[in-house]
Amino acid sequence: MSEKATDTPGLVLRHPDGSSFRFDPGALCLELLPTGGPGPLAYFEVLNEPADLVRWAEESRLPGGFAAEAEAEAEAGLVVSAAEVADARALRDALWRLAEGHVRGVPPGPDDLATLNDAAAHPPLTARLTADGGRAWAAGGTGTGLLSTVARDAVDLFTGAHAHRIRVCGAHDCRLLFVDTSRPGKRRWCSMERCGNRAKVRAHRARLTADDE
Repeated sequence: MSEKATDTPGLVLRHPDGSSFRFDPGALCLELLPTGGPGPLAYFEVLNEPADLVRWAEESRLPGGFAAEAEAEAEAGLVVSAAEVADARALRDALWRLAEGHVRGVPPGPDDLATLNDAAAHPPLTARLTADGGRAWAAGGTGTGLLSTVARDAVDLFTGAHAHRIRVCGAHDCRLLFVDTSRPGKRRWCSMERCGNRAKVRAHRARLTADDE
């Protein structure tokens, strides 16, 4: 479960255990991963119906909103079908395997590659300029267009300047992936609020134990 933390990129992830923390994966495609995943990651599944995918889009780093055009108020800003929710889960699971394989230097699996490229082949969401100089998405966007936008972002990420900076959180019990866009390139944790803070606590306790010996 997630919600937009602030106007800056990043999400507030809500763990099933009740805890929450801010997480900025640095890329739209990686924001989709915390919604669930293959195998044990299914425990975190939140994409169960169309409204869930719409909510994720609204909370994601996509700029602007999905409100309907003023002259077409009857149109929904983003229309998602049950089949597109299933497609979103399939794309997300493929992205998990592709991103983790990329980090390990493993070639992409043909099925996952096909899932990504098939999604990217569809027309993406259409951006528009608003009267106040902002950016929004044209009314009538579909789940397929949303997934194309996510898939194209993934293609750009895997082939772009930060491809070598895709990382897995340094905590042994966390699989969250992020792009290290920091200038020094030394980011280790998915979030300093969660895994980074836990590491500091463990290190502090280890020092206290060593001092007592």
